[in-house]
Amino acid sequence: MLYTQNKPTDEILQSLGREQSIFLLACNGCAEVCQTGGQKALCEIKAELQKAGKSIAGEVLVDFLCNEILVATRLATERDKLKQVDSILALTCGIGVQAVAKVVDMVVHPGANTISLGGLQGLWPADERCEACGDCALDYTGGICPITSCAKELLNGPCGGTCDGKCEIDPERDCGWFKIYERLEKLGRLENLKRIYSPRDHSKMIPSTDLRKTSFYDLER
Repeated sequence: MLYTQNKPTDEILQSLGREQSIFLLACNGCAEVCQTGGQKALCEIKAELQKAGKSIAGEVLVDFLCNEILVATRLATERDKLKQVDSILALTCGIGVQAVAKVVDMVVHPGANTISLGGLQGLWPADERCEACGDCALDYTGGICPITSCAKELLNGPCGGTCDGKCEIDPERDCGWFKIYERLEKLGRLENLKRIYSPRDHSKMIPSTDLRKTSFYDLER
């Protein structure tokens, strides 16, 4: 099971930067159960963003944001609003953020971090993958996960072995960072590549002591 935890509001505001008009998307599936999605979480983050001076141009609940067909169908009715916003904030797991980014070709900010409680995922559509790293930064990589799309799980660009957009380890596999570059170029966000990430803190992938005391953890044991 993938479990989501809210990102701190300050971190969300930092990732939004100067973006002013925001569209909110919330998952009504797993994230709603974890209280990071659903109507309640959507209302809470909306209030926080408005308090910080952001404008909320629209808000939508989708049963499963990890399902591209559901996302595309629901957002088709919001096309005009989406043309006017600076970005989307998605209250969902890492797979949901990737699915939304693929459907809308916009900057999609994650509102939560994803960690694994073990067991199996209930849904894994298309080619989105989430390593449940506990520190989601998909908005900086155009909605393409550098951990799951790069064979070496590199966070700061491709290795020296990539050639013609292919992976050094598997020449039949597209280089994850080549795909990230193309997506960021399309979004006009190549400046994101100037950011330097610190080494991964693998402890963030481990459920906290408090979480291990809940029924969420017990269900997967």
